[in-house]
Amino acid sequence: MQAADLAFVNGNVFRSDLGRPSAEGVAVTGTRISAVGNVGEAIGPKTEVFDLNGALLTPGFIDAHVHTATSGLDLLRVSFDGCFDAASAVAAVVAYARENPMVPWIVGSGWSQAWFERGCPDAGLLDAIGDDRPVFIRNRDGHSAWVNRPALERAGIAADAPDPADGRIERRADGSPQGTLHEGAMSLVERHAPADTVEDFVNGLLRGQDVMLQFGITGWQEASVRPEVQEAYLRVAGSGDLVGDVVGALWWERERGIDQIDELAYRRQQAAPGFRPTAVKLMLDGVAENYTAAILDPYLDGRGGVTDNRGVDFIDREELSEIVVALDQLGFQCHFHALGDRAVRNGLDAIEAALKANGPSDHRHHLAHLQFVHPDDIPRFSRLKAIANAQPLWACMDEYQIELTRPFVSPDRFSWQYPLRSILHSGARLGMGSDWNVTTANVMEEVDNAMTRTCLGEGPPLGRGQALTADEALTAFTAGSAYINHVDHEAGSITQGKRADLVVFDRNPFREGEFRDAVVAMTVVGGSIEYIT
Repeated sequence: MQAADLAFVNGNVFRSDLGRPSAEGVAVTGTRISAVGNVGEAIGPKTEVFDLNGALLTPGFIDAHVHTATSGLDLLRVSFDGCFDAASAVAAVVAYARENPMVPWIVGSGWSQAWFERGCPDAGLLDAIGDDRPVFIRNRDGHSAWVNRPALERAGIAADAPDPADGRIERRADGSPQGTLHEGAMSLVERHAPADTVEDFVNGLLRGQDVMLQFGITGWQEASVRPEVQEAYLRVAGSGDLVGDVVGALWWERERGIDQIDELAYRRQQAAPGFRPTAVKLMLDGVAENYTAAILDPYLDGRGGVTDNRGVDFIDREELSEIVVALDQLGFQCHFHALGDRAVRNGLDAIEAALKANGPSDHRHHLAHLQFVHPDDIPRFSRLKAIANAQPLWACMDEYQIELTRPFVSPDRFSWQYPLRSILHSGARLGMGSDWNVTTANVMEEVDNAMTRTCLGEGPPLGRGQALTADEALTAFTAGSAYINHVDHEAGSITQGKRADLVVFDRNPFREGEFRDAVVAMTVVGGSIEYIT
């Protein structure tokens, strides 16, 4: 046997293909896993040996829904790290403005709706900046923006401005704009701001990749790739600086329609080693917190009364089926944003239409988020071979749930949230992603939430019977997401011959029971140590 380059011994190896830790060592030769189990015979005089002292070793994680380039760019702008309420959020914006007096617009992302009354920050709060620079800052989930008076004036948004078809201008009692813009209304201001450049996204991607490696993420699906982000990936990959293995989900521009398919087919050819733009991201609806998630029955008014609002279909149901049939025929994978139960049903209906029109395929279409899923649609995932792409950190009774969701939906619908165990046990495949920077990229916090359905171990669980085991959650973040990204033959499990993508932790949480506190000590990508504490 050829001597290994790296050997990990005396550990607890979670192989992913066999469930909980079932081996104590792994050997790596070149870029590949060369042995699993007792690897003593693979150790030679030049082998670098790491004694794990009982700590956990897993496959490299694969994040099936993340915004690495834009999230990294946000870290270079207004930061809400450490903020916990409206006052601290305003202070963060003011501090950035004072430290950056020459930037023409103050932009950023990351405030929480839970910090503000009704989830809607007021433009007047930003008067504390003390100058007339416009402010445009998206919230944590990217579905609403906080703007100031100069930004509203630049966009010509006054009391008589109509709401766009795919969004809403939050208003005061007199009809004047309040300072929060939802969904498509954000573009009314954003189009006046300086556009992010390819160089901006290159810097953001490199910064974001550092964060991914810190949390043991060795591959991912970039969930909304516009042309500038695609060019940034091509540049970083071309320079040899792209460490992770990435599938790009090209952004479907919902205002354009099916005429853009030829352009997407052309862009799919613009690939590079480690970057494959083979998916298309289709945004079907919004989010429950601003009542734009598409649901089958109306939202409530917060006092038990029924409204006439059922959310927003960003893509018409009939048009969606036509689009998915065409994309499927061209070999694209469809990556759906679907939070509301109507959006989930529309996505499944479109996959079914593609199956009937084109026959079976191996494109591995997947639906992300899945906040509300009607019980009748759960068995359809398995039947249609549709993959559930879950973001488990959302599945807990946090302030969003208590203040912005539970009062506005029926008790039945509230109980349908994030039915991950039901979907998995129905026979469907389950992958996982973080949706960073909507939530943290820390995989072990996500895994802990999937297991407890609580907010990092605190409060009552959300959704009776929907918690996953540690094996199920870790497998979803490894083998499950590898399947989504069509790399299951190369990654996602610790198997001899597969690519040596590995994560070493500082402890064995299977023994200690606290997954959320486990810290990545080392990340190995293709046999190369890319992160170490």
